[in-house]
Amino acid sequence: MGVALTRSAQWTAAGYGTRTLEITPLNESILQEIVKFVESFTYKYLQEAKFVFVEPLEWKTNLEASAFESGYIVSETTAKSEEADKNGQPLLFLSASQIKVRSFGQLSQLLLIAKDTKLQEAQACVEANRDPIVKILGTDYGEMIEDTSSLKILDKITKDDEHETYIKRKIAVLLKQLDLHLLNHSLKHISLEIYLNPGTFKKDIELLKRFSGKGEQTVLESIEYTSDYVFSNGCRAPPWRQIRGEICYVLVKPHDTETLCITCSAEGVYLNGGKTEEEGEINYERQGEIYKDLVTCLKDKSRVFSENMSKQEVRVNEEQWKDQIDEKLKSEGASHASVAGLEKSKQEKNQINFGKSHMTKRLEPSLNWRATVDYKDHKSSIKDSQEGKQGKPEKPRASASSGRARLLRKGVEKVEETVSESSSESEEDEEPPDHRQEANADLPSEYWQIQKLVKYLKGGNQTATVIALCSMRDFNLAQETCQLAIRDVGGLEVLINLLDTDEVKCKIGSLKILKEISHNPQIRRNIVDLGGLPIMVNILDSPHKSLKCLAAETIANVAKFKRAHRAVRQHGGITKLVALLDCAHSTAEPTQSSLYETRDVEVARCGALALWSCSKSYSNKEAIRKAGGIPLLAQLLKTSHESMLIPVVGTLQECASEENYRAAIKAERIIENLVKNLSSQNEQLQEHCAMAIYQCAEDEETRDLVRLHGGLKPLASLLSNTDNKERLAAVTGAIWKCSISKENVIKFREYKAIETLVGLLTDQPEEVLVNVVGALGECCQEHENRVIVRKCGGIQSLVNLLVGINQALLVNVTKAVGACAVEPESMMIIDHLDGVRMLWSLLKNPQPDVKASAAWALCPCIENAKDAGEMVRSFVGGLELVVNLLKSDNKEVLASVCAAITNIAKDQENLAVITDHGVVPLLSKLANTSNDKLRRHLAEAISRCCMWGRNRVAFGEHKAVAPLVRYLKSNDTNVHRATAQALYQLSEDADNCITMHENGAVKLLLDMVGSPDQDLQEAAAGCISNIRRLALATEKARYT
Repeated sequence: MGVALTRSAQWTAAGYGTRTLEITPLNESILQEIVKFVESFTYKYLQEAKFVFVEPLEWKTNLEASAFESGYIVSETTAKSEEADKNGQPLLFLSASQIKVRSFGQLSQLLLIAKDTKLQEAQACVEANRDPIVKILGTDYGEMIEDTSSLKILDKITKDDEHETYIKRKIAVLLKQLDLHLLNHSLKHISLEIYLNPGTFKKDIELLKRFSGKGEQTVLESIEYTSDYVFSNGCRAPPWRQIRGEICYVLVKPHDTETLCITCSAEGVYLNGGKTEEEGEINYERQGEIYKDLVTCLKDKSRVFSENMSKQEVRVNEEQWKDQIDEKLKSEGASHASVAGLEKSKQEKNQINFGKSHMTKRLEPSLNWRATVDYKDHKSSIKDSQEGKQGKPEKPRASASSGRARLLRKGVEKVEETVSESSSESEEDEEPPDHRQEANADLPSEYWQIQKLVKYLKGGNQTATVIALCSMRDFNLAQETCQLAIRDVGGLEVLINLLDTDEVKCKIGSLKILKEISHNPQIRRNIVDLGGLPIMVNILDSPHKSLKCLAAETIANVAKFKRAHRAVRQHGGITKLVALLDCAHSTAEPTQSSLYETRDVEVARCGALALWSCSKSYSNKEAIRKAGGIPLLAQLLKTSHESMLIPVVGTLQECASEENYRAAIKAERIIENLVKNLSSQNEQLQEHCAMAIYQCAEDEETRDLVRLHGGLKPLASLLSNTDNKERLAAVTGAIWKCSISKENVIKFREYKAIETLVGLLTDQPEEVLVNVVGALGECCQEHENRVIVRKCGGIQSLVNLLVGINQALLVNVTKAVGACAVEPESMMIIDHLDGVRMLWSLLKNPQPDVKASAAWALCPCIENAKDAGEMVRSFVGGLELVVNLLKSDNKEVLASVCAAITNIAKDQENLAVITDHGVVPLLSKLANTSNDKLRRHLAEAISRCCMWGRNRVAFGEHKAVAPLVRYLKSNDTNVHRATAQALYQLSEDADNCITMHENGAVKLLLDMVGSPDQDLQEAAAGCISNIRRLALATEKARYT
């Protein structure tokens, strides 16, 4: 926290008083983050919140003693906390306007009391306590936070046994994490600001000079730079000031004030301390606020400038427009000049002189004086040299199409991508930056040697070409420098052209090189741009198996992004790749079966590799299925070759995300082989098999097949190896999905998998945690498993995960905590760990899935808590938050909130509070729903809410009765029972009885009196009884 406040926060100049925080958006943002940290500290870190500071944090407050209520001893001018340290000193003491706080718990409580003024309190505290860490933990810890990483602090924690020391060290880690968070937050905030540049100031100053001089109509008397020196980056400030973002300094003489010395910086414009007459030095310290530009600053400082500027506004706009036209004409002239110089640049010997642009997004300090060459001319020469370096392909057929055609093709492809490609594709969706070697870079000798070989490829005969290809393969083509050397001199075009020749040796040599260098993302895209994929697809029809293998492997490397996926499919590549899988069954040379069999297996393996890459697209998955790929993949899955099995299982794993594939996988009896390969010694194969089971186990029949084929035991045994995190994520995912079936859960309990899963709740990546918690959520639906989780200490680990931000993890954690809360013993632990408060806070989460899951979890918590009513009321604003969630548009959120309200309303005081918050009209608005899940819980909530005041009458007034009658026509018995109970409660009001009778409730309820469900019977009979009594009373009144 100390580093962030020192380096990121913006402080005023020292002057004669204490430095204070400036009123800036960045400072306000930092203070808000500190307030969030302190507010959440109490319920996140219970023990640490009680820790007593070494010295109290003391500052001048605006709070009065009367603001402190329960938990404090209050007099007319003082207030002190009932909570005290071991010496009897209060942890919070207010006297007049001075306040002393000695624990995070009291700091958090203070912010709750401050309400709207908590930011001002936080600012006063930070300003008065410039080194808060020393006051909280002592001088030793102040040095540790500055000099030591969190890992070293944690190392000391493990070596110290004393409890107080442990707590201090843990707080030190938390403060270190806050410090890093504030620094990162500040960087994000600063990166969003717009920075000014020298060009902007130059235009403004030159424009103001045109309208300055003697006379009443001029805007200024004069405006001049303080320095005539101009650096190459356009700045006039000294280099040691450029580091601070300063660009130049100007002396401005308005008509009505003294001469102003103004600093123009990347952050804005402000007055400095002026220029001293004796030494001529500038006092660089800022005086006053920062303005967005020079004109705004001068308007604020000079009334005459503001008036005259408004009069001259039309002329100023015209001048700016003329400047823009001139710039445009100059840039067009420069571009024409670059075209004229193109022929000359082509004859230059050095073809890789790319140059380096002087224009950068952020201003960099410069010590070089301005060059005499104009930037635009320099840029033109750069463009010439870049165009001149490109080599000519041997044959026009294989080269890239013209620029215009390529642009049109890209435009069409972009439209197609949004329609035809799978949303699951994430790899390389964004174009990577184009890496070009700089002219002044220290390039290795290999770079120049490869360029010479490419020249031989371009101009040599067949023998020279083959020798050049072999020589090129002697280089380390996995090295990026070698890969880019081939591309930079037009080698890719030549290699792709060679694929279109009739020489097999040339094709093989070219493909071997392309296979190696296509691991580079930029090279892949260049190959696609140059039309290389259609040629490779055509090679798949070759009778030479070596060519087929190399082409398929290269396609596997290239087809890693959407455009490549589509190119393979559109040129018939999917069908040809699927045909390669059948090579193992079409051998025609029985005399040399072993040799040919090996080659066939290699062809099939390479085909499977290419299909694996292509299968990340939904359209390609469908194409593979229609081409008959699933039976062939199922056949290959029976092989013993691990190199074959990995791409086969990988393809199945990708495709299993689609329902059509899952049905086909069951039909082809693939699950049995996936289970068999879980026992392999190859970790990558185990990972892909587990991932395929994870994808397929959404289906109940598949889950049963995994159990019947003995797949649960190897899955449970793989949990013990936690080194390979990718495999662990896949295995835990498969266990999670298999745990949806109760029979599988029983088996996992036998294999001691639940205890192992509890052990994985800490020190694991989020991908693993999501699956582990999901599995425990399913397992904890049964009593025996809930006991195991509790005894293994799993509840505390689960509650600790409630403070995360991962949406999928929060959904699973809330479900698991809710399942555990069914047990009274577990509920006591959850309550003790403040888990219910954390669940309640998740109702504020922006994600509907998290809100709904949290609300469902709260239901068993409220139902099984010892003093549920008081617990719910202790959450400040909690009941209002729940009621407001009834305004959501998400059906799952509405159903879960209605279920929570049903449990909350069991306490009469809570029912009264939510009634005051308007629960009746909000529930009534939801009555016209057709969702049976929402209907059931809504009816239960209405039934409970009827038991307070005149809520029965209010539901009738808000038109909730007639829609409820229609619920009785549902096919769901649970809806019938809840509705009958709600109608029974509503029928206590005469007007509601009339509405029910008019909407045909009696006939529907009569049918339900004979239901085997006793609760439904009683509710239906009670409602009919109330309606009948009203009818008899009405009839009696009529005759009397």
